[in-house]
Amino acid sequence: MDQSERQPRKLGWRFAFLALAMAILISGIVRSVWLDVYYIPSASMEPLFGSGDRILVSRADFQAGPIRRGDVVVFDGRGTFAPLNSGNGALQDAVGAVGHWLGITGSDTTYIKRVIGMPGDHVVCCDDQQRLTVNGQALEEPYLYGGDAASKQKFSVIVPSGRLWLLGDHRSMSADSRSLLGAPGGGMVPLDRVIGRPVQIIWPLDRFAAVPRPAEISTTTKDGQ
Repeated sequence: MDQSERQPRKLGWRFAFLALAMAILISGIVRSVWLDVYYIPSASMEPLFGSGDRILVSRADFQAGPIRRGDVVVFDGRGTFAPLNSGNGALQDAVGAVGHWLGITGSDTTYIKRVIGMPGDHVVCCDDQQRLTVNGQALEEPYLYGGDAASKQKFSVIVPSGRLWLLGDHRSMSADSRSLLGAPGGGMVPLDRVIGRPVQIIWPLDRFAAVPRPAEISTTTKDGQ
């Protein structure tokens, strides 16, 4: 092969490498600013999301408006739901991070739950009809997994300023804020740890669907204020 034949091939490889690098860069920018991909690793949010679902998460929704009671949020659990270090080796952590970035595997520090308690809320389990109450008002929770109780674990918590109380919809299968009662932070997740809101199921294809934002759960205190 003479020099004239080698040159186009070399240029072709350079172009392919440059195109791949640009695609990764653009994807990284989009996922850090606008939309990210998240893999659902468990059944804790059934029936809304099933184990193995892959979803698009909007990072922009909560920049345009505040988080509301009843919102489903994806958040960074480091320091609250998850330890700061996974305990795995560096190589295993690196492989896991790549798999999470590609949406192939879940993350041991990223979670998805529903906002039940906002800053200042008093959340209690349960009233005489076994419903959660927030600020003295019972919650109707149509999103719960069929047959599940609102919670079999009793609690009474006041959510601190700047924090959220989060529960899974499949309560009997969910490790959530209840699991960390008595631990440092008490399972309360800082607002600035919220990554975004799920907006679309993209896999599997038979579950491909938009995820509408739920209506805000309204509450009042016992004296009507």
